[in-house]
Amino acid sequence: MTNWTRKALLLALSTAAAAGTLAAVGTPVAHSRPAGAAAAPLDWGPCAPVPGTTVPAGQQCATLRVPLDHRAPGGPTVEVAVARLPTDRPEARRGTLLVLAGGPGGSGVQRLAQKGEALRAATEGAYDLVGLDPRGVGGSTRAGCGIPEADRHLVTLRAYPAADGSITENTARARRTAEACARDGGPVVRSFSTRNQARDIDRLRAALGERKLSVWGHSYGSYAGAVYAQEYPDRVDRLVLDSVGDPDPARVGFGWLANTAPAVALRFPDFAAWAADPAREAEGLRLARRAEDVKPLFLALARELDRAPRESGTPGVPLTGDRLRQALQNSLMSDRSFPALAGLIRSAREPEGRPALPPELAGALPDEDATLTMAVVCNDVRWPGPHAGYARRVAADRARYPLTAGMPVNIAPCAFWKYDEEPKATRITDDGPSEVLIIQSLRDPATPYAGALKMRAALGERARMVTVDQGGHGMYLGNGNACGDRAVSDFLVTGDRPAGDVYCTD
Repeated sequence: MTNWTRKALLLALSTAAAAGTLAAVGTPVAHSRPAGAAAAPLDWGPCAPVPGTTVPAGQQCATLRVPLDHRAPGGPTVEVAVARLPTDRPEARRGTLLVLAGGPGGSGVQRLAQKGEALRAATEGAYDLVGLDPRGVGGSTRAGCGIPEADRHLVTLRAYPAADGSITENTARARRTAEACARDGGPVVRSFSTRNQARDIDRLRAALGERKLSVWGHSYGSYAGAVYAQEYPDRVDRLVLDSVGDPDPARVGFGWLANTAPAVALRFPDFAAWAADPAREAEGLRLARRAEDVKPLFLALARELDRAPRESGTPGVPLTGDRLRQALQNSLMSDRSFPALAGLIRSAREPEGRPALPPELAGALPDEDATLTMAVVCNDVRWPGPHAGYARRVAADRARYPLTAGMPVNIAPCAFWKYDEEPKATRITDDGPSEVLIIQSLRDPATPYAGALKMRAALGERARMVTVDQGGHGMYLGNGNACGDRAVSDFLVTGDRPAGDVYCTD
């Protein structure tokens, strides 16, 4: 019996004795008794509009104040934006389900607005649904490093090598970005980390008046959820990890990015088969007669754009080979994005075409957004230093995985990051309650299946895993798999996990 299990058993027995009875196994329990540090209740009010999203009727918003440094709870504070969609079936309510978005940089407030109605229906009103913007995101306290605009495009934040494979420019950019954050980022930027997000979540739990939270984490949010459950095991009710990465502290950040090279290679055939399907002919989106011809066509176009970028529909922002590669990576997240990618490729191959860039590639990110996406992974764990053989890694990766051109293993500002103290990532273990369900697609281009298997192994009997035989990133209520959706919804509503791992094909 683990130490945690012994403690949990003693706590359960003493609580039951005080109550005079033991609850029957499987009986729903409302987790409404606070635990840990006290927190002032939230002052809920109307939500501001979310761009591009219809906010569900009844959704409320509030601001939570948390310590800038949790080791100094009486010191300066930062604000965390929170949203809530109360259950529409109060008689069925059993607690609160926290929705954690991906990223780093994703907004939980926005994700709740996007998924709230579907989630409330899928969980049969069993939860008040809550989302938060982690510090640095959306409506929460933000901070930037003063990164120049040219360095804040997605294809410069993600370090694509030069057309000849050189990383000289990448190295210079990484150094000046890290120096800017060390000079101008300040204590708020240094506070952006997964561990602080977990601490903020626990303050939110207390402010909600809950003894435990259930959590649905998506992508990076699933890692944040796993860290919260590891750091506060007695304060998590049911935990869903949706599209999760390798939790090995030595692989956090740098390893996650490196894993996307083989992941994109594994996912690309799904797009190739779609783009070669005769059904695309009538749509004007068929790229080749055979699926095996789509990859060489794409690579040839990317090389051509490396040599001669094309004027796009966005003045001053050409379609380059790297923007095409990044558009591919983004589009592989869901089959629903395949038509837009095929249209971009067709337009780029036409002599008079003026390709329409996806919005995320048509301009620079705001300084605060660019800062946050880097700062979290840099603050979480020390990356290999600037002399760790990045050029050699890039050359090997470009040869093996040409679709991503060496970007996933290239140097980043984290190689030059300055630390006040040595960072230490949380190690996920099997020491804790068995309340975790992982859901993962076989061909995920962002958090590949091999990494999710490592999370499954790390959690041991704490977890069960639902494998979905399809491609895409974000499975629950995301890519249309009825079997996977049903398994997660049943777990959230009843608490019943599958007896063993599950394989879904429909």
